[in-house]
Amino acid sequence: MLRCYDKLFEFVQHQEAITNQVLQGEVTVAKKEEAGANQSPAGFNVVDFLKGTKEELNKVVWPGRQQLFSESAGVLLMVTLSATLIYLVDNLFRWGSGVVFK
Repeated sequence: MLRCYDKLFEFVQHQEAITNQVLQGEVTVAKKEEAGANQSPAGFNVVDFLKGTKEELNKVVWPGRQQLFSESAGVLLMVTLSATLIYLVDNLFRWGSGVVFK
């Protein structure tokens, strides 16, 4: 329990130190205008969005046929097992409630 308080105390001291640095001007806080200086003044640009989307999709490592089939089979197996387990538990409770409330 003391470790939790020690960690909390360290965190509060760290936050106070950062606050003091900001107030003394040692650390600057970026404003929204400065952070968004690279954005176009018009806002959203569809062409840039599509170019960025294409670049990101080129970075994706797509699964091969074997990996796709094996992982799909694993997902189907787990869904089937989960559904079967839920069905069995549901029937068990139905049977149990029938015994108790008859």
